[in-house]
Amino acid sequence: MLLNGNDPQAIATAARALAAGELVALPTETVYGLGARADDDAAVAKIFAAKGRPADHPLIVHVLDAEDAAYFAADLPEVARRLMQAFWPGPMTVIVPRAEGVAAASAGGQSSIGLRCPAHPVARALLAAARQQGVRGVAAPSANRFGRVSPTRAAHVADEFDADLLVLDGGDCAVGIESSIVDCSRGQAVLLRPGVLTAAQIEAAIGSPLLAPDAAAPRASGTLAAHYAPRATVRLLSTEQLQQRLSGALPEGLAVYSRTALAFAGCILQPMPLDAVVAAQQLFAVLRDLDAAGAREIWVESPPPAREWDGVRDRLTRAAAAFE
Repeated sequence: MLLNGNDPQAIATAARALAAGELVALPTETVYGLGARADDDAAVAKIFAAKGRPADHPLIVHVLDAEDAAYFAADLPEVARRLMQAFWPGPMTVIVPRAEGVAAASAGGQSSIGLRCPAHPVARALLAAARQQGVRGVAAPSANRFGRVSPTRAAHVADEFDADLLVLDGGDCAVGIESSIVDCSRGQAVLLRPGVLTAAQIEAAIGSPLLAPDAAAPRASGTLAAHYAPRATVRLLSTEQLQQRLSGALPEGLAVYSRTALAFAGCILQPMPLDAVVAAQQLFAVLRDLDAAGAREIWVESPPPAREWDGVRDRLTRAAAAFE
């Protein structure tokens, strides 16, 4: 059921559904999420069932503000507070110690929990209305089948799930890839998943270098080696590898997503934007559109090595890993 996210009555309907333990798909500035009230383990179980997602793969809890974040957290370390102050509302998820007895299913059974305050006005209106219904936070992974391409339009969500799912239409997502995830639960900031926020921006906010993930890092959403995959086979190639392959015989049903390639007969050419922010905003929609156009293989030119491309590079690397 597709509802106008700018309609107050639609927001009220969605808030009541969340309070009753039902699923609601909602827009955020990053991607559309499949939401349930985060403190209701039975409701959260419906997310895992609908997506086909393993129950030990944690979800991100979306909150209206720091007050609601504190409801789910046993502690908000100083590094988390700095990130919240700098980037909330926005595409930043902090992982912090979880309050005992709260949101165990949302956390995938871990003692830590991921929290984010979205900036999208429809998401914020829904969180505010849901709080009036007693809902302090909404667990909301991307609204797609597990491991597939994340949705950035309401129509993408409708394509994934049954028609009776309540979907709030808030237009195209402005950011287009999921939030940065920073583990703040162990004393120092560890970047678990890059997004559109650069490492330099994050380090400036916390006043210290980000660390790389280690074996002790908590499990986090969207960090499996293979993820974000379309139906078509994705090949991530250097500029030289792409040019070499294009000089030979081309497979049937080929699409090319590139900054440098020219049009070739017998393939779909989708230009990659030269700006990392624009590329991120378009990425998942491009992959879905190429699927819809009948592509069997998608050859993707590797993004530039600059750090602002880290989020796009991460998603493409995981999309290609599904076919290795």
